[in-house]
Amino acid sequence: MDRYREMLTYTRVIEAGSFSAAARQLNLGQPAVSKIVAQLEHRLQVSLLIRSTHGLSPTEAGRHFYERAKSAIAEADEAERAARGAGAALSGRLRVSAATTFARLHIIPRLPGFLARHPQLEVEIILDDRIIDLVAEGIDLSIRMGRLTDSSAIARKLATGARSVLATPGYFARAGAPRSPAELVEHEAVTNSHLADTWAFERGGKQVSVAVRGRLRVSAAEGQRAAVLADMGLTIASDWMFAPELDQGLVTRALADWSLPPVDLWAIFPGGRMTSAKARAFAGFVEQTLAVPSAG
Repeated sequence: MDRYREMLTYTRVIEAGSFSAAARQLNLGQPAVSKIVAQLEHRLQVSLLIRSTHGLSPTEAGRHFYERAKSAIAEADEAERAARGAGAALSGRLRVSAATTFARLHIIPRLPGFLARHPQLEVEIILDDRIIDLVAEGIDLSIRMGRLTDSSAIARKLATGARSVLATPGYFARAGAPRSPAELVEHEAVTNSHLADTWAFERGGKQVSVAVRGRLRVSAAEGQRAAVLADMGLTIASDWMFAPELDQGLVTRALADWSLPPVDLWAIFPGGRMTSAKARAFAGFVEQTLAVPSAG
């Protein structure tokens, strides 16, 4: 039995959740898929799956084998693509993780063009504001903002964005716009629990640190956006987070003559394995979309 076929069949069973669903994806009969997995377990002398009335789930050995097999398949596919030449079409499945708000505003609306250029490619986007384990979650590429924490990963900077003090005209009409960073302490701030509340403003070589505070603290950027757009307060955020509203005048900047530390956007690839051509292509797509202003 071809080992590549064994690994491919097993990974499809895990991802599809059943022998029948994997069989449909592989254009095989269900008995054939079951036989391949059984022969794999026999050859390895270990149980890879727990079979129950509730379905299939991997054993601990099965989870480890799945992670290694998925990497091996990706490397084999990439080696074959390299042998065929750079003109080979991108195909298969690409799993991307990204922060929910950033992906919703800047990636997903521009996906049709990317998918049209690569008709044999399937893209799954995992929307999650938390930093996740790329290897454990089977992620090919993560789009992240801020400081890097995983020293084993491979990183490529895609863009650098500005941060600003932002609020709606309605909030500023009610509370007044701050004229200096020090006045921020008098304002109601909507803060993000994953970011620092103390910010360093700079102007003409002078730095001022200010701790903002408010009654509402949220754990995701979507909540931060919703609260600001409801006139609940001002916030300090990347301009990317409020790009449509800034263009339409629904949100405005304060303290524009002061600068805040910018934020970097990174493409993060799992360490320890070859980076696939489709992951590199997607990173390039994101980089290009940020280099071109959105319409409207």
